[in-house]
Amino acid sequence: MAFNGTWKIDRNENYEKFMEAMGVNMMKRKLGAHDNLKITIQQDGNKFTVKEASNFRTIEIEFTLGVNFEYSLADGTEMNGNWNLEGNKLVGTFTRKDNGKILKAYREIVGDELVQTYIYEGVESKRIFKR
Repeated sequence: MAFNGTWKIDRNENYEKFMEAMGVNMMKRKLGAHDNLKITIQQDGNKFTVKEASNFRTIEIEFTLGVNFEYSLADGTEMNGNWNLEGNKLVGTFTRKDNGKILKAYREIVGDELVQTYIYEGVESKRIFKR
């Protein structure tokens, strides 16, 4: 339940390099680095509702831990995968539909921040959010 709340992006680490590895063009990378993302997370047992609101889109995702679902990134990349809880960390494993490559995602509370870590093709990035 520690994830519950509304989180606003505070800073990024290596995010543009990550987007480049994902194949996002330079214009979208520049915009994506300043998307003013706000994430609202509501956990009810194994079910999560996540609302993502940015300068570019607002979507709501519902998922159950361990159950595959489909998801589109802001740049339109289609993925399929799931989230699991490992200790106090949400761990996502998603497969790109276009090339079959794996995107790993982690969400964890560190102090008073929500840290999202992405790993794709050996490139690691972090997005740090504050309540």
